Amino acid sequence: MIRVVIAEDQAMVLGALAALLEIEGDIEVVGRAQNGEEALAICQREKPDVLLTDVEMPRMTGLELANAVRKTTRVIILTTFARGGYLRRALEAGASGYLLKDSPAEQLANAVRRVALGGRVIDPELAAEAWSEPDPLTDRERQVLRMAGEGESSADIASTLNLSEGTVRNYLSEAINKLGAANRVEAARIAREKGWL
Repeated sequence: MIRVVIAEDQAMVLGALAALLEIEGDIEVVGRAQNGEEALAICQREKPDVLLTDVEMPRMTGLELANAVRKTTRVIILTTFARGGYLRRALEAGASGYLLKDSPAEQLANAVRRVALGGRVIDPELAAEAWSEPDPLTDRERQVLRMAGEGESSADIASTLNLSEGTVRNYLSEAINKLGAANRVEAARIAREKGWL
């Protein structure tokens, strides 16, 4: 029996995914979570074979979650984001699979089986796109730009990350320059569209 935990912040989608997997005779859903922190706690308690997680979730993203459980649980990212940058970051975080939510439903159970056996499941076109344009941002630039894109001020970002405001402005300036943007809002938009945030 393949033991699965599902992390998805939209309740209806979470229920539908669980229902799709529970009709399979060899798959058991042992936990459901609506945010990353809850999913991490369930994974630590249940020790599932596979974690199926969305990318964008409250409290902890699917990519942060994948990185946190990568030594004990195989991870499949299930998302609406068909962006090469997200795929590349998912693989770097330890994910073994990357499926789009608009994939045929029958692919889901097969992907869980394949990943549980140690394989990988990734859309070939998306894989090719992931390496067509490298992510120019450093982890810290990405972190600062994400917070700025959510509307936080430089002072708030500095306080949260234990940095000086000048250092935050430097990170933002670097990110803006690397992305060829006019300001922090445009830089965050570009990075998000590319899947780099």
